[in-house]
Amino acid sequence: MVIVSKRNPAVRELASLKEKKGRRERGTFLVEGDKMVTECAESGMEIVRVALLATEERLALAETDAFKAKWKGREVLLLGEDAFRAVCDEKTPQGIAAEVKIPQTEIAPPEKSCLFLDGVADPANVGAILRTAAAAGYREIYLADCADPYAPKSVRASMSGVFRTKLMRGTREQLLPALDGVPMIAADMDGESVFPFTPPEVFCLCIGNEGNGLSEQVRARAKYTVSIPMEGGVESLNAAVSAGILMYFLKKNKEIGI
Repeated sequence: MVIVSKRNPAVRELASLKEKKGRRERGTFLVEGDKMVTECAESGMEIVRVALLATEERLALAETDAFKAKWKGREVLLLGEDAFRAVCDEKTPQGIAAEVKIPQTEIAPPEKSCLFLDGVADPANVGAILRTAAAAGYREIYLADCADPYAPKSVRASMSGVFRTKLMRGTREQLLPALDGVPMIAADMDGESVFPFTPPEVFCLCIGNEGNGLSEQVRARAKYTVSIPMEGGVESLNAAVSAGILMYFLKKNKEIGI
């Protein structure tokens, strides 16, 4: 049966995931698009249900054995165009969306080098940092008073990074004790150049708020402070860009022992 009404209870539940309140109440988040939904499934995340735009092509796909096997045990909703647009956050929906369980991750000490995001407020920056972190091998990420990494904008920007990293969220008071004994490296414009810097074997790279930088609590805990040298009067870089440069340089410098 194709659901056409935007007021349908299932449609309203899925649409609520675009807001933080809805995600908190349901304990789930929204993933949109063929590539992202497929990567989400492959990562082992728990997909609760799938919504398909009821085009002729999608309806035919839903009847195939491969599709039924892939989504066995999960609810599949077929939605008319208005209902599907009500569910999705993207301006041009791709025809498939999934409701995914938010992992319940306990705060714990890191096993390897990790990231501490200190008040990063833009969900696009949070998502972009997760994307680079997954690519660079930083799998454990602590988020203190940050934008919701499961917001649609952050999920899109992460390009599957949100599925492939361990996210621990809370206040600074809740998160910092897990990092006792782990050398913290603060990213700050007044720090020493990261280019010749040799990091310890295991460390935590700290990235601050876009406008205010790192909090005093995190600065006080940092053993090192590093910066990215800039020319031509440029004062700063985007938080996600800075995080990406630092992640790769610190990893490279550690491996070659600069």
